[in-house]
Amino acid sequence: MSDDAPVGEETPAADDAEEAAADADQAADDAQAEAGTAEGQGPVLIDEELARHLANKRDDLFEKFEIRDEFPEAVQQEAEALTGDVQDDIDEAIDDRRDLRDLTTWTTDPIDAQDFDDAISVEEREDEYVLWVHIADVTHYVHPESAMWAEAVERGNTVYLPGYTIHMLPPILAESVCSLVPNEERFAHTVEMHLDKEHLGYESIDIYKSVIESDERLTYSQAENRLDDPDAPLHEENALVYELADQMHEQRKEDGSLVLNPSRDRAHTIIEECMLKANKAVTHTLMWDRGVEAMYRVHPQPSPDEWSKALQEIQELDGVSIPGDKWDDPRKAVNATLEEAPGRQLDKIQWAVMKVMPRAKYMNDPFGGHHALNFEIYGHFTSPIRRLSDLINHWIVYQNDVPENLVALCDRASDKQKDAEQCEREYKQFLQEVGLDPMAVNNRGVEVVDTEEAETTI
Repeated sequence: MSDDAPVGEETPAADDAEEAAADADQAADDAQAEAGTAEGQGPVLIDEELARHLANKRDDLFEKFEIRDEFPEAVQQEAEALTGDVQDDIDEAIDDRRDLRDLTTWTTDPIDAQDFDDAISVEEREDEYVLWVHIADVTHYVHPESAMWAEAVERGNTVYLPGYTIHMLPPILAESVCSLVPNEERFAHTVEMHLDKEHLGYESIDIYKSVIESDERLTYSQAENRLDDPDAPLHEENALVYELADQMHEQRKEDGSLVLNPSRDRAHTIIEECMLKANKAVTHTLMWDRGVEAMYRVHPQPSPDEWSKALQEIQELDGVSIPGDKWDDPRKAVNATLEEAPGRQLDKIQWAVMKVMPRAKYMNDPFGGHHALNFEIYGHFTSPIRRLSDLINHWIVYQNDVPENLVALCDRASDKQKDAEQCEREYKQFLQEVGLDPMAVNNRGVEVVDTEEAETTI
């Protein structure tokens, strides 16, 4: 929370600053909406016949990949029973948790996000940075004896199709008690990291259950605006965390982490780097400090011949040249080339790399590390609402105990992720075959109208 004025008091200057920030935020969101969201262009219009074709195609894909679209009644009822008075639950549990309600905290998400499952806080001290990543405490509600846990194991992950989402957990849970909405107290699982100022290494890592209260929900465009406006609320916090995130990003590249999107904006850089730092902190703690198995993310490296083939394909692109001193380290070679290559060639460079990359998988042992990130140990923790791996790692951290069927759960999560990706590819291909732009459908959604109106719109 802000220390600019006593609690319950507002100064005229603060009012003016907040009003100006709100106007600027709205302008930023309006610009984002005009760039392709439903607010700017409206939904893609289709007729009833095409809508039936899309529904039939989805049903066929769900059957092919064994994806459950509807939640069993028992799962729905269990979720609905938990969406009552959150405050009563917090009042009962607060003595057993770290109270972080007075810590300045905020979320940053896409403009159309419906649930907010991660929040951040940051401080700069004399000899260290302190970064808190707060994740919605899903395991407070979803545990191995619950129907929702069994359903999450069945589903494996949330499946994102253009204009259509199949959730891993009932949306009512994610959009209510597990959503870190502003100005309301919420249960969280916090990763507190004390980072050395010079090298950004972990001086200490503390992972614990907490209660937080988010001060504000920002969209990515609003976060960009706050970075540019020194008088806006949360400007200093966003500026500080971007300074930290930018250093972490550059350090990752220097260490050999593959960065396939060199033009990511500042707001996305903040969230990406903070989540990577938290994920890495959790799995390092599980492996080195606790010595327990977990759901580690393992990404094998391509063979030298495969890397050589990819680099040669990139080198032959028009207007592209790989720096001579980078050939011995393919990841650094790709990073350097992407930063200098013409924009028209970025997709081709990325595709040349992706073609030779083995599939990452979940394993109970981190042996082999994560090649693309160049992390010796890595795993997922920051998205327990949409990934089984994160949900299980939350439970392992909380209980310091490993499910007996962990290997089977790793295999299940890997297989369902592969199914979800293939399902998405085939659905996008079908949309193109029927004359729809998958990106437009994804950004703007669809609306069913009469045939004449749809034909003049598509």
